[in-house]
Amino acid sequence: GGPVQSQTAIFSKLIKDFMRRVPLAVETGVPCARLIERLAAEDASSATVTDGQGRPLGIITEQDITRRVALRALPETPVEDVMTAPVMTIPADEYLYFAIARMRRHGLRHMPVVDAGGGLVGMLDLHDALAVAAERLVGQIDILTRDDSLDGLKQIKAAQVELAAQLLEDNLPAPEIQALLTHVNRDIYRRLVDLSLLAMEAEGHGPPPVGFCVVVMGSGGRGENFLYPDQDNGFILGDYPDDRHTEIDSWFIELAERLTGDLDAVGIPLCHGHVMATNPLWRKTLTQWKEQIALWSRKRNPTALRLCDIFFDFRSAWGDAAMAEELRAVVTRVTSANPVFLRDMYADDAEHGVALGFFRRFITERKDKEHKGKINLKHTGTLPLVESVRLLALSEGVENLSTLGRMRVLHESGFLGVDEYDYLFGAYTLITRLLLRQQVADFKAGVPVSNYVDPKFLTERERDMLVDSFKAIRALRGRVKDEFSVEVLGTP
Repeated sequence: GGPVQSQTAIFSKLIKDFMRRVPLAVETGVPCARLIERLAAEDASSATVTDGQGRPLGIITEQDITRRVALRALPETPVEDVMTAPVMTIPADEYLYFAIARMRRHGLRHMPVVDAGGGLVGMLDLHDALAVAAERLVGQIDILTRDDSLDGLKQIKAAQVELAAQLLEDNLPAPEIQALLTHVNRDIYRRLVDLSLLAMEAEGHGPPPVGFCVVVMGSGGRGENFLYPDQDNGFILGDYPDDRHTEIDSWFIELAERLTGDLDAVGIPLCHGHVMATNPLWRKTLTQWKEQIALWSRKRNPTALRLCDIFFDFRSAWGDAAMAEELRAVVTRVTSANPVFLRDMYADDAEHGVALGFFRRFITERKDKEHKGKINLKHTGTLPLVESVRLLALSEGVENLSTLGRMRVLHESGFLGVDEYDYLFGAYTLITRLLLRQQVADFKAGVPVSNYVDPKFLTERERDMLVDSFKAIRALRGRVKDEFSVEVLGTP
């Protein structure tokens, strides 16, 4: 519905959609008198002071003018002498609710908005931002951005379920809700790494011995978390000499144990398959990671292929993102030039079919008593689609990580036709919605949150749409099978 949607819409809005596009900016050296003239002429309530590259150095607001300039500073005083610095900035592609929380917490009325390179692109006014957030949501925003204590982060994790439920009721598409849940989880990662580093320094372990990057894998890397994803994480470490291995690795083992323990404590459970930075397999230097990828692509045994399946959707969650980008380029280069490797990856995933049998009948769970008669919509719905789209993206050299993002690029390049793209887009959106809705219902009913949905409780229209979705995914898997069989004819 209309007005209701705007109530929770703020949780899916990005700063770039609400900032004032052409902020008043002045470079250092401009005299205060000139700045005051410009503020009046442009009816602006603040100005950002930038360096020669357009990066914010400080901010001057109307309050600064009255407090520091009027009656105190000479008209020719340069702006940098009276600005508030350093200035807190926020990226344009960050969520709006995040900015509101930060501005409220620090008592800021204006915040410069920057692009990926740190250049000034806009100005966010707290008044504008709060106009979007209904009053009842400000409390929720405060919960979702609680302090950095473990208790605060636990409350954030718990608030996610309520938020997901509200956004579903407001008919926000499930993939957008997943992106938001993932974003909150990555923020929890960032804060816990910061907490661990502070604690380790205070306890005498010292600062990190080399630069590093914390990566999340699987649904966290793709931006497709549901309510209770477990941990899939690893470290990429800066290269260091072999003779320092024991000393450096023991420092990172300490960090990994703290981080994974804290994540578990706040509600992101330990991974049963040990895909965590505490396992040396997922804690390597950049050079070791590159060698590992080359080895996996040559070995191609079932274990290696399964590890690739987990790893290939990695994304930086904290630290030196350039390391993750360098590794991403290696993955793209190795996979797009290696059809035999991709064929083997397909063969390893081949048994992941959709839950559709003869005469449009659903294939439901038979062995597991607890879920008898239900469909595991993750294993027989999203998984076969996610894997197929990933393989096609790898073979075409697509670096996008989200399933819908990969589909879009494959469609734009002409690889997926209009109808095929439309059906698959609809299939992914429908299945993720049904899954998320079921998980919220499980949580509210006090039963374990799972991926099982009972087809009896779907509407007739939902059942018809689910059948069509399964058919579209099955057709795509057939195409992938042909693609990787034909492509490698004549290869051993």
